[in-house]
Amino acid sequence: MNSNAGFDAVLFDCDGVLVDSELITNRVLCTMLNESGWVLSSEDCLQLFIGKMVRSQKALIEAHTGKPLTDAWMEDFYERRNVALEQDVKAIEGVVDAIHTLHAQFNGQIACASGADRKKIVMQLRIAGLLPYFEGRIFSGHEMPRTKPYPDVYLAAAAALGADPRRCLVIEDSVTGTQAGVAAGATVWAYHPPGHAVCPQAELAAAGASQFFEHMGDLPLRVATASVLAA
Repeated sequence: MNSNAGFDAVLFDCDGVLVDSELITNRVLCTMLNESGWVLSSEDCLQLFIGKMVRSQKALIEAHTGKPLTDAWMEDFYERRNVALEQDVKAIEGVVDAIHTLHAQFNGQIACASGADRKKIVMQLRIAGLLPYFEGRIFSGHEMPRTKPYPDVYLAAAAALGADPRRCLVIEDSVTGTQAGVAAGATVWAYHPPGHAVCPQAELAAAGASQFFEHMGDLPLRVATASVLAA
């Protein structure tokens, strides 16, 4: 137990919350879908796939390409995606200092709970300089019975920290992830940067996000304020 009366742990999504990766991955996915015969814009691709595991959209992809979604296609996607991320991914502005503060504030009771595969999560956290704060507390939707929008990955993270999900704060940026956090029983705050948000605020609110913030550097003070109010 820590001194934060409002929450016992903070659980972070990865893509779009800790690392600025959404548009990089979307660029690769959109290119490959167009190559496979599904003509769609990058904007439409982002709207359809944001916060979702690509393989979970197998039926949708096959319906539009007229081709089976094979393991070979997925492996090619992962390889091309990882090359692009290695070259271009960066930490979200202000997140390194915010995580450093929150890690101390919560006595290490923070975790990364992502719908992505573990290799991608670890690679991105390493590049962003965040891996030391999350090592041993990384949870992948690929390793759960169900991925987001189901709550499994957030429930697993809370259980590993010994925290009641109802006393966990989840930080998300997508509707799918927000739904997962709410389904776990957690409080969900949405990171919604001006000009760069991937989901409209109204949709995140409808999914259950209870607060919105625009700059990651503001998060520690917001959490501290919430804790004081809850005391």
